Amino acid sequence: MKAFVFPGQGAQFVGMGKDLYENNAQARELFEKANEVLGFRITDLMFEGTEDDLKQTKVTQPAVFLHSVILALTLGDEFCPDMVAGHSLGEFSALVAAGVLPFEQGLKLVETRALAMQKACEAAPSTMAAIIGLPDEKVEEICAGIEGVCVPANYNSPGQVVISGTMEAIAAACEQFKAAGAKRALPLKVGGAFHSPLMEPARAELAQAIEQADFSAPRCPIYQNVDALPHTDPEEIKRNLVAQLTAPVRWSQIVARMAADGMTEAEELGPGKVLQGLIGRTCREVVVSGRQ
Repeated sequence: MKAFVFPGQGAQFVGMGKDLYENNAQARELFEKANEVLGFRITDLMFEGTEDDLKQTKVTQPAVFLHSVILALTLGDEFCPDMVAGHSLGEFSALVAAGVLPFEQGLKLVETRALAMQKACEAAPSTMAAIIGLPDEKVEEICAGIEGVCVPANYNSPGQVVISGTMEAIAAACEQFKAAGAKRALPLKVGGAFHSPLMEPARAELAQAIEQADFSAPRCPIYQNVDALPHTDPEEIKRNLVAQLTAPVRWSQIVARMAADGMTEAEELGPGKVLQGLIGRTCREVVVSGRQ
C-alpha cells in the first residue's frame, strides 16, 4: 500500500515550485489563481524572494501548501494514494489532494491559519527547540516539571521531539535536557510556540473558518496529527483540524500506524526531504521517495 505525505512549515526554500510553474501549464494556471486569491504575487516570493521573505508565517504556509498541492494535482492518475498524511500545515495539503476541500477553499483556510498564527506569535514572544536522543517519556516528564508553558509539540521520530513554549521556559528546559543526557537541545529559529496552548487565539479564529467550510469525504483515509488515526468522516476531520493548532503533531505515531495498516511505500510531495528522513528512521522497511 502506498501513502502520499505532505511537509509542513520549515521545508520551504527559495526557488520552490519554479520548475513546476515553468514546465506545466496546469501548474502555472493554479499558481496564478493562487496569486489572485491571495491578492499578492506569492510566486515572486517563492521563486525569487529571500529566505527572510519565506520565513514569514503568512508567506511560508501558503507557499508550502501551494507547492505540495499543485504538485499532487498535476500528477493525474499517478496520484493514487491508499492513505495520506501531512505534518502540521501539511495536513491541509493532504486534505485538498485527497478531495476533501477544493483548491481555492483550502488555500483560503491556510491563509486564515497563517495570519492567525502570526498574530498569536506577535502577541506572546515564544519559541521551540529540538530535543535529540531522549525517549518521548523523558521529554514529557521534564516538560511537565518546567514552570510556564513548555510542552511537546512534534513527535517527529524515535529520539527526536520538538518542544514549544515561552522563551524562558524553553531555555530552562534545554538546560535540563542537556543534564539528562540529550545529544542535542537546540533552540529553533521559528516565529513562535506552534502546537502549544499559546496558539489558542489562533485556534479559535481558525475554528470559525473551518466550521463554515464544506468538507467532503476523502478518497482514502487521512491519518491526522492529533490522534495518529485514520479518518474519513468530514465532521471528525474538521474537529481534529481545529484541535491540531494547540495539540502536538504525532508524526512518529502516524508513520507507525500507517505501517501497521499496510503501508509499504511512502512518497513525499512538496519542498524538501524532511518527511522522507523521518519515515526512514521510524520504519526502515518502508520504501520512501519524493518529488519537488
